[in-house]
Amino acid sequence: MSTSTAMQACLYIVATPIGNLSDMTPHAIDVLKQVAIIACEDTRTSGKLLSHFGIDTKGSQADDSDDADTNSKRTGHNKLWAYHEHNSAIQTPKIIEMIEQGHSVALISDAGTPLVSDPGYQLVQAAHAANVTVSPVVGASAAIAALSVAGLPSDRFSFIGFLPAKTHGRQKQLTALQSRTETLIFYEAPHRIIASLEDMATIFGTEREVTFCRELTKTFETVHKSTLGSLVEFVKADDNQQRGEIVIVIAGVDVAQDTDDISIHDKLLQRLLEDLSVKKAAALGSDITGAKKNALYQRLLTLQAK
Repeated sequence: MSTSTAMQACLYIVATPIGNLSDMTPHAIDVLKQVAIIACEDTRTSGKLLSHFGIDTKGSQADDSDDADTNSKRTGHNKLWAYHEHNSAIQTPKIIEMIEQGHSVALISDAGTPLVSDPGYQLVQAAHAANVTVSPVVGASAAIAALSVAGLPSDRFSFIGFLPAKTHGRQKQLTALQSRTETLIFYEAPHRIIASLEDMATIFGTEREVTFCRELTKTFETVHKSTLGSLVEFVKADDNQQRGEIVIVIAGVDVAQDTDDISIHDKLLQRLLEDLSVKKAAALGSDITGAKKNALYQRLLTLQAK
């Protein structure tokens, strides 16, 4: 897009760098300079990015409140609008109205591609409902960046995003994913990383292949290929691995694996034995893993005798 070309009034979904600012595309800079409004998660974070690239926000201090003066925004005094999960219901119709009046709007997130575990779905949905054009301005995505360096099958993959914060919900979702054959991509918060990896090792098995990606494109980047069992120890042993932005890429189930070899479920079965009888543990284990209940029952008896 040339700066001399009139900009179409539409909603631009603009990707920004996930770490290295050099990953900002000329197209993204051009769009952000021209649009009337830039909707972002955090005006302070985005303000720093825009300042770095010389993108003017009309010289007025951005208002991060939900009810910032609409007239001042529409007269161009405040180009940067806060748009996040707590105010999206209020801001969405305002943004659509701006576009319908002939103004172009860009949506950005704090880092990476908007809508990938970030706010924006309601806005894009509303744009389509209003027959407003939506145009992507492509760039960095932590999920795709991690997949590209994971060394795991990339022909089929599922982006899961963040797991539930509480143990029960997290384990329930992991159990539902246990038999998936495609590569799985997760995001995780630093303060939950050890608990999540331990649950993954319990549900998926300690030998499942995984690539741990942290602070991608940044100074202290980590790309560590391992098994889930070894990865738990790796992260526990280094506090630095428990900081920053984290992506976990896990191999799917190997369809060539002998499904009769139920020893891969030992850790899960041992955990079930702590709270349940052998009979109930076998039944629950069968529901979770899909393995035959009788085979699990015999395996449980063996584990119990050890």
